[in-house]
Amino acid sequence: MDLQQKIDQVVAVLQQAVSDFSPVCFANSLGAEDMVLTDLIAKHHMDIEMFSLDTGRLPQATYDLMQEVRKRYGIPLKIYFPDCTQVEEYVAQHGVNGFYDSVELRKRCCFVRKVEPLRRALRGKGAWITGLRRDQAVTRGSMEVSSFDADHGLQKFNPLLDWTNKDVWAYIRQNDVPYNKLHDQFYPSLGCAPCTRSVTAGEDIRAGRWWWENPEDKECGLHAASRILKRA
Repeated sequence: MDLQQKIDQVVAVLQQAVSDFSPVCFANSLGAEDMVLTDLIAKHHMDIEMFSLDTGRLPQATYDLMQEVRKRYGIPLKIYFPDCTQVEEYVAQHGVNGFYDSVELRKRCCFVRKVEPLRRALRGKGAWITGLRRDQAVTRGSMEVSSFDADHGLQKFNPLLDWTNKDVWAYIRQNDVPYNKLHDQFYPSLGCAPCTRSVTAGEDIRAGRWWWENPEDKECGLHAASRILKRA
């Protein structure tokens, strides 16, 4: 299947989501995959609300891209922040970088900064869109393009699930799509600044995320919320 056929399939999936499950929202992490979806949603004038989660620990390059998306596409990008009381309690109990101490504390930090805001963002929606790809991580091999998300009680669409990294970057180059400049510094996967590093040649594309943990633990709970610890 060539790239244009894959693009046509993605557009069809997005249109199906709007047709069958409106209101629909798109969780835009501002990574390369999500910029492909941003471009397609804007080009086809789809009725899909776009939002991002500002954890309070994002790299400056991600904030720069947030602003560029606003200027380039003129699409409202709604920003959700973590509950300040929960953040303050976590830091008081475990320190500002307590997430390095254990997988449990890292997932608790992700819950406070990502999962809880995501739940607010999804409230009242019929479906949500993500830029997940199957080959990004061992934790994503069994995902489907469309499935019911029991954790959040709505339909979930992963229209780029079977795209390759090469497909993503071919689309970005061909369509002059803005992207996070950290990608040019060997950051294939982006998250919070203290939990993301660059990778070296031959490393897995998710190797720079929570690099001190085992691969099977490398999810933040946005896409595996039922396994997240809800208390410290």
